[in-house]
Amino acid sequence: MEKIWLKSYPEGVPAEIDSTQFRSITHLLEEAFRKYADRNAYVCMDKFLTYRELDQLSQQMGAWLQSLGLSPGARVAIMMPNVLQYPVAMAAILRAGYTVVNVNPLYTPRELQHQLIDSGSEAIIVLENFAVTLQQVIANTSVKHVVVATMGDMLGFLKGAIVNLVVRKVKKMVPAYSLPGAISYKKMMADAAGMTLKPVKQGHDDIAFLQYTGGTTGVSKGAVLLHRNIIANVLQNEAWLQFKHSEDQLVFVAALPLYHIYSLTVSAFMGMRMGGLTLLIPNPRDIPGFVKELAKYRVAVLPAVNTLYNALLNNADFAKLDFSSYSVCNGGGMAVQKAVADKWLKVTGTPIIEGYGLSETSPVATANRVDIKEFTGTIGLPIPSTEVIIIDDDGREVPLGQTGEIAIRGPQVMAGYWNRADETAKTMTADGYFKTGDIGIMDERGYTRIVDRKKDMIIVSGFNVYPNEVEGVVAGHPGVLEVACIGVLDKNSGEAVKLFVVRKDPNLTAEQLLDFCKHELTAYKKPKFIEFRDELPKTNVGKILRRQLRDEKTAA
Repeated sequence: MEKIWLKSYPEGVPAEIDSTQFRSITHLLEEAFRKYADRNAYVCMDKFLTYRELDQLSQQMGAWLQSLGLSPGARVAIMMPNVLQYPVAMAAILRAGYTVVNVNPLYTPRELQHQLIDSGSEAIIVLENFAVTLQQVIANTSVKHVVVATMGDMLGFLKGAIVNLVVRKVKKMVPAYSLPGAISYKKMMADAAGMTLKPVKQGHDDIAFLQYTGGTTGVSKGAVLLHRNIIANVLQNEAWLQFKHSEDQLVFVAALPLYHIYSLTVSAFMGMRMGGLTLLIPNPRDIPGFVKELAKYRVAVLPAVNTLYNALLNNADFAKLDFSSYSVCNGGGMAVQKAVADKWLKVTGTPIIEGYGLSETSPVATANRVDIKEFTGTIGLPIPSTEVIIIDDDGREVPLGQTGEIAIRGPQVMAGYWNRADETAKTMTADGYFKTGDIGIMDERGYTRIVDRKKDMIIVSGFNVYPNEVEGVVAGHPGVLEVACIGVLDKNSGEAVKLFVVRKDPNLTAEQLLDFCKHELTAYKKPKFIEFRDELPKTNVGKILRRQLRDEKTAA
């Protein structure tokens, strides 16, 4: 196929990357540990962790895991927010020759049980705040080894004790739990002090992560990400962003949780590859606290989703920060709205570089050029070594300028779904393209614009209505803070457009909003129903859950 997008590449960005320079993610990490030993690698709640310390602690923990007698490739789960134990555990699991299973700590018992059973996880490292959820399901799983961490474990004796006291007694964030046989994180590390990590054979085709999809289209599935998938995406991002290794340390922000593939690759692995300092934010929903952390550092790279950018912009203290060091603000995970992007550029002077990807693509597949000066409304160009085509329902490529399903091929594309050959067959074509389920359109320059999710499309009297478009228009109203759009059954038109709106202006009325839409949207796209709410359901990374809103309406 002709890679028309290459003509639109910035100068200096290669068409292909060479991922053979690293044998495994472990190889990539250990190079960073050696190269940047004296630098700080992570910081959380003002406590720094150097590359040397991360190297030593992950070796210890890896040796302890090996002492359990787990088989090569065994699945080990991590159920923690962004705390210092997370990068230690992740590096330890990989270095010990095992597979990381990232678990959302806010899972319900049902969701946790499904993931632990489906992955066959034999061990888990869990923050005590969420141990009660594990207690409720562990008997039904294959988990035999449990490590329980606390918020204060790695913050030093005095500060750690104070933080644990506040978390447990003052904020009461640790429900009582019982996990017989579990070992504390500190006891585990003490036991591991005299152990030696045994070298393991790892290659490109070994499984590094089981990255579970959000389950927005049904039961959550584990995307099998091999070592080569993650290595490729780290090097693809490095090439695209044109980062240069230098003595000036870049500060990466990990506000999105590390168990989410976007943060994992763009904040954690990219940060370590570049010898950067990654700022861990345990609770990004605490916007005032998040802004105070941002004020302490010369931030260079901030990956976020639209709702998080919007929340920061609506905090009065955020605009007072010094943005002179901000160089890359990535937008992904959900559509970036023009109103948010325009305001972000006005406040910070740095554009939001929108990209696109999925758990199945490790995640980045396309991105806008880093030298853009304003919002483009597209997800950009395929990054190096990546091919994107637009296909119809029969899998045939459609002509440029026509809508169809976005399909992606490249070294970052997953090996398939864990133990789901049927689901893999549905989403992977015979020639290696992953069918994303997103509807898009590519122009003659190679830029792709997402129209919407296949399953989110609303059909009004035979006309296709895409929620992203409607939400983007409504978000431009000054009285709107957040908006979600779904289709509801309608006896006259089959479906009708319904909005769920969180007001910025408490006096905003449905009539005012309908009048605004009348001037911005053609008749069949206009909302028929508007419901005001105090908040919208979201994933833990801030992605609005349209499906949950649809399910509410169906149940009603």
